[in-house]
Amino acid sequence: MDGQAEILDLDAEVLAEHTASITAWLPLRTDPRHIVDLGCGTGAGTFALLDRFPDAHVTAVDASVEHLQRLRTKACTLGVQERIRTVQADLDEAAWPDLGSPDLVWASASMHHMAHPDRALRTVHDTLAPGGLFALVELAGHPRFLPETAPEDRPGLEERVHAAADRRQAEHLPHRGADWGPMLTAAGFTIESERTIAVDLDGTRSEAIGRYATGVLQRIRSVIADRLSPEDRTALDQLLDIGGPHSILRRDDLTVRTERTVWAARRN
Repeated sequence: MDGQAEILDLDAEVLAEHTASITAWLPLRTDPRHIVDLGCGTGAGTFALLDRFPDAHVTAVDASVEHLQRLRTKACTLGVQERIRTVQADLDEAAWPDLGSPDLVWASASMHHMAHPDRALRTVHDTLAPGGLFALVELAGHPRFLPETAPEDRPGLEERVHAAADRRQAEHLPHRGADWGPMLTAAGFTIESERTIAVDLDGTRSEAIGRYATGVLQRIRSVIADRLSPEDRTALDQLLDIGGPHSILRRDDLTVRTERTVWAARRN
């Protein structure tokens, strides 16, 4: 199974209420009929938007063939395949595919991956119908799951893991955590609203949270293991050993803590 796809699916499940609250908050003048979801992944935003706007259809764009196939399979299961068009495209290419003239463009946790975000923002602006809205959603880094006292023999482990991940991402994804306001304005948008949503979910409300925590930390470990001390690496591996006595899945003190910031920007 595609590890990233599984994390995206769990992210969609765990944060569904927060995503729905964002779609309900958008300062739209009329309900959109054509929506583009840029960097759609496995469809968290696509399905939330289809649910929120029952008369809309979505053009779902992603570079990953596997993610788009997973999205199409879900669409068939939900019976909404007629309302979705998938487009496989690398949005760092200078020439984008024809995406029509949407009323709403949605980009969640995708813009920070762009090598040339200023160019991408100008393309989004020019793609939107006049008066259309661009909803740019970004997370403030990876979510946190463990209390500061965990694990008992290496307290503060998760913060050290995230610090190593943040240093690596600063090298490879310099726009993660950026203030997108000035870039949106420079691209020609008028920012109508900005909102930061704090996420703080009790891990006991869903068994998916343990699997989500395991998947996220496994993915982080795969890229920063060499930046951890041997003691921290051992402690992290014990947490990620799903059959072991110290597995995250055995803990009853998990939470999901993160922030999402949304910029609602209009093409005049």
